[in-house]
Amino acid sequence: MQHTTTPDGVRIAYQVQGEGLPLVLLAGQANNHHWWDGVRDDFHADRSTLTLDYRGTGESDKPDIPYSTEVFAQDVIAVLDELGVDRADVYGTSMGGRVAQHLAARHPYRVRALVLGCTSPGGLHGVERANDVRRSLAQPQPCATRQALLDLMYSPAWLATHPGPYRTLGDPAMPAYAQRRHLAASNQHDAWHLLPGISAPTLVVHGSDDLLNPAANAPLLANRIPGARLHMIPGARHAYFEEFRAVASPLVLDFLTTVPHR
Repeated sequence: MQHTTTPDGVRIAYQVQGEGLPLVLLAGQANNHHWWDGVRDDFHADRSTLTLDYRGTGESDKPDIPYSTEVFAQDVIAVLDELGVDRADVYGTSMGGRVAQHLAARHPYRVRALVLGCTSPGGLHGVERANDVRRSLAQPQPCATRQALLDLMYSPAWLATHPGPYRTLGDPAMPAYAQRRHLAASNQHDAWHLLPGISAPTLVVHGSDDLLNPAANAPLLANRIPGARLHMIPGARHAYFEEFRAVASPLVLDFLTTVPHR
């Protein structure tokens, strides 16, 4: 665990594992770097992986100030600067994919290749989750909400054979105010006008059965980003990268390997 301090004075924790070309892994909303624990080793054959705890999570500072996906992207740049990494591949899932959109659009010379997983362009063009899904996540009983989130993340068959612990349900130590700040940052994301300016080779990945971040967002992103590839994983829900890691990790690695070094 290492730390750097951003230009606005926030201390950000980051983690580096493995050796080789750097791959930045960006987690979902209100989650810390443990989001990637189940699959991180898949990328270490010839790559190092870099994660961070977003402000408000993990071992990073938790200021009670407005957050945004653009600010989270600036925090990633601060970590890359601290490490002396000029260019990296970036793989963002869920809200991490929203952060990755800002990285690739606003800092094109820092992103060699881009993978956007189970994410959305946001704004008026993004496809929002259905009202019944929203209601399931706003139940008064915490155990019911947790079960609803599990069902949106994983298939019943996977849950029956994987009793946990689950690393994708949020950082349990987050203060309530930071959870609200993360929710606002994700909800206010709108990168539609930025997407045509993304120049990094891009792969869009999504589970066909994702209701948390509806699968219809995937072709929107792929059609909006010049030259982007689209891959839908049949039967996968939001946490496709974990339940379908035997498909998703090789898919991502193969894509990154095909991108020429420049």
